[in-house]
Amino acid sequence: MTQDTLSYDGYTLVFEDHFDGPELDRSRWNVELHEPGWVNEEWQKYVDRPENVLLEDGRLLIRPVKTAHDGQASYTSGRISTQGKREFTYGLFEARLKVPKGKGFLPAFWLMTADEDAYGQWPVCGEIDIMEVLGSLPQTNHGTIHYGLPHQQNQGTFTLPAGDFSEDYHIFSLEWKPGVLRWYVDGKLFHEARQWFSARSGQPPALFPAPFDHNMYIILNLAVGGSWVGYPDETTDFESAVFAADYVRVYQKKH
Repeated sequence: MTQDTLSYDGYTLVFEDHFDGPELDRSRWNVELHEPGWVNEEWQKYVDRPENVLLEDGRLLIRPVKTAHDGQASYTSGRISTQGKREFTYGLFEARLKVPKGKGFLPAFWLMTADEDAYGQWPVCGEIDIMEVLGSLPQTNHGTIHYGLPHQQNQGTFTLPAGDFSEDYHIFSLEWKPGVLRWYVDGKLFHEARQWFSARSGQPPALFPAPFDHNMYIILNLAVGGSWVGYPDETTDFESAVFAADYVRVYQKKH
């Protein structure tokens, strides 16, 4: 029987960052660099600049910056990951987050495979999205897995009964066990997945629970625009927009 509330029984804390230092701990995190349009037709350039990625008052802040030159707008933002530094197979992943509100913003807390060669390139390798909140729909969180070829996904949503995720911090959690994934907001279960596959078209399938059975790493990023979220317009406020993380934690059980 599935529990409706998150339980930490049997779990041990194996990774945490409360972002209390003067700057991001580069022994734990990479600041990734990517050009506009790298994925999902997004507008931002991911850069390593203090105006985009910084620590302040015990929080990680990722800010989108809009710059206009000769009538043309350009955008920068931040994306950090634990790739090559801390990678995990199974566990309980959580972060206390506050998101920006505004058309075209897409903050995310998610897991990506550490070895795309094991089963094949995305989406065959698998992706687990713990938190995605569209800036134009800030009261709803999306929890999703991507897998298979052709691309398949399994998605659940959680909508706050009042207010939205830009107004205060909320805890977003994923429990990842062999053959089952469970998503929570503030400790309340809102989605569960037990079926997926990793087969590439025309090739023998890898045994379930592949591809969600090997190391993945953590990503926090703020996209500006994209094929799913849409694009900023004149109502989008870049001056006050911030994706903030109070902490990130990972718990695992002893095997």
